[in-house]
Amino acid sequence: MIMLKSELSGYKLPKFAPGDLVRHLRYHYRGVVVAHDPKCMAGEAWYQSNQTQPDKDQPWYHVLVHESESITYPAESSLEPEESDEPIAHPLLNRFFSGFEEGRYHRNDVPWPNTNS
Repeated sequence: MIMLKSELSGYKLPKFAPGDLVRHLRYHYRGVVVAHDPKCMAGEAWYQSNQTQPDKDQPWYHVLVHESESITYPAESSLEPEESDEPIAHPLLNRFFSGFEEGRYHRNDVPWPNTNS
């Protein structure tokens, strides 16, 4: 979903950018941010099915999970910066990133589905 600048006013700026390494606070997995949304864009049924329901009105991230094929959609309040600058292993890395340097991935121009990130 593409949002106009006027539609984004009032939204919190994201703490993490595509390419940043993150760790989930509750589940402790490592991953890399591939895209973000200014607020939760998932449907109500998906949101209610989660074990936790973080505030919807904060940035939410599409994260490629290390050593798995999983992609998660956590809220910003569920993430922290990853202390390790070691690369992650995920089958979609080469599709969305062009390199890795100094603990950060370089995002390429391939768009993430259904976002403008």
